Amino acid sequence: MLKTIAGFDRIGEENAFAVLARATALASQGRDIINLGIGQPDFRTPDHIVEAAIKALRDGHHGYTPATGILPLREAVAADVEKRTGAAVSPDNVMIVPGGKVTMFAAILMFGEPGTEILYPDPGFPIYRSMIEFTGARPVPVPIREENGFAFSAEETLSLVTPKTRLLILNSPANPTGGVTPRAEIEKLVAGLAEHPHVAVLSDEIYGQMTYDGEAHVSLMGYESIRDRLILLDGWSKTYAMTGWRLGFSIWPDALMDKARKLAVNAWSCVNAPAQFAGLAALTGPQDAVHAMVAEFDRRRKVVVEGLNAIDGISCRTPKGAFYAFPNITRTGWKAKPLASALLEKAGVAVIGGPDFGILGEGYIRLSYANSTENILRALQRMEEFLRETPAG
Repeated sequence: MLKTIAGFDRIGEENAFAVLARATALASQGRDIINLGIGQPDFRTPDHIVEAAIKALRDGHHGYTPATGILPLREAVAADVEKRTGAAVSPDNVMIVPGGKVTMFAAILMFGEPGTEILYPDPGFPIYRSMIEFTGARPVPVPIREENGFAFSAEETLSLVTPKTRLLILNSPANPTGGVTPRAEIEKLVAGLAEHPHVAVLSDEIYGQMTYDGEAHVSLMGYESIRDRLILLDGWSKTYAMTGWRLGFSIWPDALMDKARKLAVNAWSCVNAPAQFAGLAALTGPQDAVHAMVAEFDRRRKVVVEGLNAIDGISCRTPKGAFYAFPNITRTGWKAKPLASALLEKAGVAVIGGPDFGILGEGYIRLSYANSTENILRALQRMEEFLRETPAG
């Protein structure tokens, strides 16, 4: 019998893709399915970005690039990050990667091993915990609480740090909650980390340009005191509606950059060349499409929150970022995953159960409002009718 290493028995997955597969299967059978499960913009990649990739192909950019990415793109990333955060960044510290998950994989792999601990947000993106367990490190959940506006608490986070802690993962604006951690809390955390110089920080800021109600995104890049142990995760997938392009970037401190480069050489060689030219056009070209998309998400956000709060048994805090709502469904009497499954199978609405995002996700479901307002209103009506007519089992 074949035997694999123990890590592969511990590795998890992202259930949003399983829900997407089931929703697609039901739709292929003729069912009318409204998908509020998958976290990707429903907008096309802007035309000038697509044309840049086509031009790159026609110009002959068909070969390998440096493992860290082409220099013009790394320079553009450095300039963009400095413009948005005020932090000076060298292109030599920028790594172009095939999607945001790759940065998580690399960072967690660097710091995770048996006998160590990695802190991660819960509820949070499921790949954090999956990769931590894969490495053999102990995953330590940082509670993300509704009563705190789904922001992390600096005091609670710091209280979980031990001598075994190697890495702290942060995410704001957050998936799945839409929570945005305010500046005061981030500054309190950064000040407290001075007492724990052995802890590296991975800041997942992939939704950094999607905030609402005047809420400002506060990047960890703006804090010089932790720059020597900070890894920034960002990319094009959400901001430029480029999920399928598999294009992301990370910024690494000097002590880790060459390790990240070597991992790239061993694992993926480089990111495909035309996509990198598309990324360059995205950063240096017009940003009108980004602003229009975020404005539309804002309009849908208000529809979702109002509609959810009108359903008996559901309450929903107003998310301040990303494109997710994370309503509390405890008063319906349903457990989250059975409700999500029933809504898909019986009502034709795809959502994700809160426990798919962590042990503290029970009592919640995640809805993505990266769908049309018309479909969102139809989905809300179906949810209301289902819950009114179907008692919890």
